Amino acid sequence: MSSSVIYRNRTTYELLMRGLYGRHYGARYRAIAELVPDGASVVDVCCGPATLYSHYLRDKGVDYTGLDLNEGFIARLNETGGTGRVWNMHSDDALPAADYVVMQASLYHFLPDPAPVVDRMLGAARKQVIVAEPVRNMATSDNRVLAAAARRFTDAGDGAQEHRFIESSLDEFFLAYESRVAERTLIAGGREKLYVLTA
Repeated sequence: MSSSVIYRNRTTYELLMRGLYGRHYGARYRAIAELVPDGASVVDVCCGPATLYSHYLRDKGVDYTGLDLNEGFIARLNETGGTGRVWNMHSDDALPAADYVVMQASLYHFLPDPAPVVDRMLGAARKQVIVAEPVRNMATSDNRVLAAAARRFTDAGDGAQEHRFIESSLDEFFLAYESRVAERTLIAGGREKLYVLTA
């Protein structure tokens, strides 16, 4: 299945994300990078162009593996010194084990039931699972034209996703993992909410 135009080119993807997050663009990555100690192993699920690795984790000497459906993003990651694997998270394949298993801005792709994905992440993590998910986004705009465009252009290659989280629905989802929640906080100027789960 073909992805929307923003997922076909790393530069286009990065420009759009910078435009959406503005001055909070770097903060969304720093919030995750600060949780990962030097030399740790990291699996980044739905890693996109692996910006977390290339700009925020590489200098920490982490053992990084990025998983994504996008062959172009993965090829570029492998060329720049990271380890990337083309991966379909809709399959039931067990994830590679790592100290930290991360997912940023991708949990909504698995609605209405993302629990199996989080469960697989917990199964692979030796220390923590880190999930940062947008809770304010254009796809939930009251402007129907803007919302429809946002949903259409966020197809990563596995089909358009009609639904998004808001803060209350994300909090409700993570109630099932309450005993594992070590941290929850808004990041990136309140655009995303960060959950840290103990493995």
